[in-house]
Order: sequence, then C-alpha cells, then structure tokens
Amino acid sequence: MMKLEKPICTAVVMSALIVALAGCQKPEGPAEHAGKEVDKTVEKAGKQIEKAGDNIHDAAKGKK
Repeated sequence: MMKLEKPICTAVVMSALIVALAGCQKPEGPAEHAGKEVDKTVEKAGKQIEKAGDNIHDAAKGKK
C-alpha cells in the first residue's frame, strides 16, 4: 500500500497545480484581440488567393 501512496499524492498535487495555473490566465486585451482578428483575415485572404491560383491553373490546363 505504501508504494501507491506517493504516486497518487504526486498526481493529486500536480492536478491541483495545473488547475490553479489555468485560472491565472489574464483576460485578452484590445491589442491581442485585434492581432487575432488580423491573423484570421490574413488566413482567409491566403485561402482565397490559393483558391484563385488553383482556378487559374485549372483554366490554363483547359479544365472548367
């Protein structure tokens, strides 16, 4: 029984630390929010450019 006590105790302490650290995250500020919106917009634009490139490639090969 003594062999199981230490790993179980360690697991409980580690779980408590993980939960405590997860609760310490700061709320998102306006600059971070704006940055995320820019990232989303750039990603969408990249997908549209890739799609346009595929369409041009298909048109050059005579598809569509």
